[in-house]
Amino acid sequence: MTAPGPPLALLAELTHRCPLGCPYCSNPMALERVRDEIDTATWQRVFDEAAALGALQIHFSGGEPMVRTDLVALVAHAHAAGLYTNLITSAVLLDERRLEPLKEAGLDHVQISLQDTVAENADRIAGYAGGHEKKLKAARLVRSAGLALTINAVMHRQNLAHLPQMIALALELGAGRLEVAQVQYYGWALKNRASLIPTRNEVSQAVAIVAEARERLKGRLVIDHVVPDYYAKRPKACMGGWARQFINLTPSGLALPCHAAQGIPQLRFDNVRDRPLAEIWQHSEAFERFRGTAWMAEPCRSCERREIDWGGCRCQAMAILGDAAATDPACALSAEHGRLLALAEAESAEAVPPAFVYRRYAKAEAEPTPASASASA
Repeated sequence: MTAPGPPLALLAELTHRCPLGCPYCSNPMALERVRDEIDTATWQRVFDEAAALGALQIHFSGGEPMVRTDLVALVAHAHAAGLYTNLITSAVLLDERRLEPLKEAGLDHVQISLQDTVAENADRIAGYAGGHEKKLKAARLVRSAGLALTINAVMHRQNLAHLPQMIALALELGAGRLEVAQVQYYGWALKNRASLIPTRNEVSQAVAIVAEARERLKGRLVIDHVVPDYYAKRPKACMGGWARQFINLTPSGLALPCHAAQGIPQLRFDNVRDRPLAEIWQHSEAFERFRGTAWMAEPCRSCERREIDWGGCRCQAMAILGDAAATDPACALSAEHGRLLALAEAESAEAVPPAFVYRRYAKAEAEPTPASASASA
């Protein structure tokens, strides 16, 4: 196999601690504990290794990355290493006092998640009272500080009717980019799928709304749109293809080809505490397993799109079919495509969605640690 090129970006999940309880959280069902988090020095070494490997960007994520008391030091080190720094945050802990040191440390960009445009529903979805107003205030602070702003709008059946208002709100807040990310069903979202999945008609309407807004707002707001695979005819190139563009690090240091890869129990993941990042990227068993096209069976192996979608999503094949090497059921060429569509149609047709199962971290560990705490906190 040809040696892989450099990764585009490192997604650094600094912690799984988070005050929100979003039922579609991309974190795994088994959340990592604070005692297992990588310390400051190890993260900084990894940032240097990522830059040396050729990565261009670092995305500080979580959980909620702002519960890490060393966040400013981490941003400063990544900036000094030449990485473009992006903070992905719920923003409920982001105020002027916290933002100014991050800007001075070299923070380039902030992504803030919004759960809806209606405060009551947004707070219900997030499981966090008063969160929506804090997010709006933080977004305005980001723009007044001169930092680039992206709004992440995770859409589903319980907020999709407000998509036009979400686009208008992103524009009002001064965002340069809006990510209309319809829920992808792994981990917590898979557990809550029946509560979240929209109908095919609702998805079609959303596609039309985004297309119209893109044309109308060209040059003012870039809009990315990720639609649910369950209604697709061809799979997307998940994460740009397995182990082709991104490295995801968990709070404890496990290196993953994508954030949901731990849902494939047959894979063994290397830890950056034990192995240099370049070795993991180039030679890790988990990264090599589905990289490229050699692993594919038919119909993927002879498909003309095999180097476009790279076989689709391995985690989805695992979640739906129990086989990570199977053809992604989002593809109409899969013998199991009908199963995916039937699941979506049956669950989205329920008049009253079931109650959310919220993603919860122990309350005592969800708040920022004191300055005197260990560096690993």
